[in-house]
Amino acid sequence: MTTVQYSRSALLPAAIALLLGACASSPTPPADKPERIGRAQDLYELPQAYQAGTYRHMDELFFTRTVPRGPQAHPLPRRSEVAVQYQADGQRLGVEAFMQRNQVSGLLILKDGKVALERYAMGNDANTRWTSFSVVKSISSTLVGAAVQQGRIASVNDPITRYLPQLKGGAYDGVSVEQVLQMSSGVAWDETYRDPNSDRRRMFELQLANNPGALLKQMSGLKKAQAPGTTFNYSTGESHLQSELVRAATGMTASDYLSERIWARLGMERDAFWQLDSRAGQEIGSSGLSATLRDYGRFGQFVLDDGVIDGERILPAGWLQRATRAAPGSHLEPGKLYDGEYALGYGYQWWLFPAGNAALPNHDGGAFEAQGIFGQFLYINPREKVVAVVWSTWPKPEMDEREMETYAFIGAAVDALR
Repeated sequence: MTTVQYSRSALLPAAIALLLGACASSPTPPADKPERIGRAQDLYELPQAYQAGTYRHMDELFFTRTVPRGPQAHPLPRRSEVAVQYQADGQRLGVEAFMQRNQVSGLLILKDGKVALERYAMGNDANTRWTSFSVVKSISSTLVGAAVQQGRIASVNDPITRYLPQLKGGAYDGVSVEQVLQMSSGVAWDETYRDPNSDRRRMFELQLANNPGALLKQMSGLKKAQAPGTTFNYSTGESHLQSELVRAATGMTASDYLSERIWARLGMERDAFWQLDSRAGQEIGSSGLSATLRDYGRFGQFVLDDGVIDGERILPAGWLQRATRAAPGSHLEPGKLYDGEYALGYGYQWWLFPAGNAALPNHDGGAFEAQGIFGQFLYINPREKVVAVVWSTWPKPEMDEREMETYAFIGAAVDALR
């Protein structure tokens, strides 16, 4: 059954919201300090002292819907703990240094489905549910795959307007479902998180305004910039269309569909919750799912296991091969997404690691990841059978040096687990 949680502070005056943030309780609060929770409208400019408390209590700031778990949790067995040493700034560093240098609040590494490393910090523990930011983009794209497997979506080659007629007559005419999954629609979008005039910030303001359907209306009013299928343009708005698509195709909320097809079947430890665009509204398909560290790991293991649960195929055969590869010579190949030296490529809302890149050792073999701002990662390495989850509280939404250090740490863990 769907459960909608109603925000206590997102719509309150700023002074009351701050008071609530000062008085809220942490799962494991420091004895001498109360939990500090920021305001919803300040999410992209939070002081670091407020980040951890806010990221684990997003249901106090936004309308959310529960993603119910099943009746029984699937255990994650343990193996011997891996000792990780990696190189950064000319130093050889270990786990604790990595966590301190990168403000890491949760770290999980699975090898062959077994826990090889698990750490918590900043008041988190195994019961903490932490926000995903854009990690949920990859979860939403996986739900599209589940709908394809059930025949609810006939083909990713279908026009997106077949399922979302609200987009007809605009920039999304002639755009396929696959081009949306690949952020290659050619539709203009400005993703700048800290620019109050960007499309991304406009989307966030519409969410705070509690106006049902406003996000889809925003998308329908965008302009075309390039021919579909020719250019990559990172768009949180485009990722939101995935949850709109799932609801239109299945007749279920994205939360209920995630629960029915994956969350309950996979044996998650806790219910998750997912931010909505308005009270009792639509899930934000591009951000805002909150779950425990181990449950993110279980989802990664489900992907590593080719989308099969207890012998039942949830994702189409071949889906993940298509979702986590870029066609040779395409604009989505590693190294071609942006001007400059950014090495990764893009699939169906998954970031793709390059082969044979000296700056990214141990990630060969088709590794890919979901990534969220402020340092959230869900990394999957099929050849090495490794899943890694990292939670962080970076001071800026995007920090190239910390991103590369995280890859160095995970790569060293992959190497140590061989």
